[in-house]
Amino acid sequence: MSKENPIRPYVHHAKYYETDQMGIVHHSNYIRWMEEARMDAMSQFGISYRGMEEGGIISPVVSVSCQYKSMVHFDDTVQIQVKVIKYNGVRLDLEYGMTDRDSGELRTIGTSTHCFLDREGRVISLKRDRPEIHERFRQMLL
Repeated sequence: MSKENPIRPYVHHAKYYETDQMGIVHHSNYIRWMEEARMDAMSQFGISYRGMEEGGIISPVVSVSCQYKSMVHFDDTVQIQVKVIKYNGVRLDLEYGMTDRDSGELRTIGTSTHCFLDREGRVISLKRDRPEIHERFRQMLL
């Protein structure tokens, strides 16, 4: 039996400027929404990206993927559920499920992988170098 996801879904209301001429959300926006959802998930556990950066830690995207299952249109509202798939203090793997808030229909699934670097671009271990942040990321695991 798996543990319930400790991360609350992020809600996004599709804006007109995010759409193309057909009123369908442009594919590039889903990646932006994943970023918004990741920041929201981190803040739910008291992890401030700004605070990390001010402390000399950056977390670049190493890879990102997105599979489009059905279209999101202007004025639709989607819920984005973030799951931490893997975390070891050096690398963070996330999965995103975007569903229509009203119908529950799956719109998009995605993944992203991030690492942690110091200001000079060297890989760091949060477990070793910032155990207080490491513990908060661990709490996000399923």
